[in-house]
Amino acid sequence: MNTKRSMRGLCALAAAAALCACSAPKIEGAWVEPVPGMEESVQGFVLEEGGAAASIGMATLLYERWERDGERLILGGRSLGNGQTLEFSDTLEIRSLTDGRLTLRTAEGAERSYERQR
Repeated sequence: MNTKRSMRGLCALAAAAALCACSAPKIEGAWVEPVPGMEESVQGFVLEEGGAAASIGMATLLYERWERDGERLILGGRSLGNGQTLEFSDTLEIRSLTDGRLTLRTAEGAERSYERQR
């Protein structure tokens, strides 16, 4: 009898965990922040399902790909400038993620907050 009750408890716990996992905010989407010194303009990135990425409002920083590794967001692409093109990869710490806001910390320790663009 106790074994039966324990199994029911484990099943209920597993079902609750599955429901929580399904309701966690997705990182995929368009994320923007005001351009420093030009708050009426925005810049940011689009994270598409499957790992493709794109830049928003940035002509010289071209995001092309992304991946998530636990609480790390890795953005990669090409930087254009001074007549040359350089490949880059930035690893950012995900500080918080909600349906409407994404806060990242750079390797230098600066925090940047983005709003989901709808």
